[in-house]
Amino acid sequence: MALRVATARKLRRNPTGAERELWFRLRDRRLRGLKFRRQVPIGNYVVDFCCESARLIIELDGGQHAERSVVDAKRTADLEAQGYLVLRFWNNDVLGNMDGVLESIVGTLRPEPPHPNPLPNGEREQA
Repeated sequence: MALRVATARKLRRNPTGAERELWFRLRDRRLRGLKFRRQVPIGNYVVDFCCESARLIIELDGGQHAERSVVDAKRTADLEAQGYLVLRFWNNDVLGNMDGVLESIVGTLRPEPPHPNPLPNGEREQA
């Protein structure tokens, strides 16, 4: 476990360009108010981005992943067996089509249930 934490810290200090760009859009609850963390140790892996409340993992893949499809498929299956939904995007998609990537992420999220005790109309505007 300590090795994965050290690896995660190192990865946080040295993000790729695509990770940096996506993190700017995910951090500080900028995407639908969801809290994302980056370079998160989960089980035997360190995932690029994770939203625990939505059980969502986002992985960014560079060119080296073209030859690692079997390894990546096992990694995805292992993480999904732990109850996560894993989305994978190519780095060039993040860098060249950020709006499409964010739209894909939002499209996978379950709509939030309505609040069980909503404010009456008059009070909603004051809050």
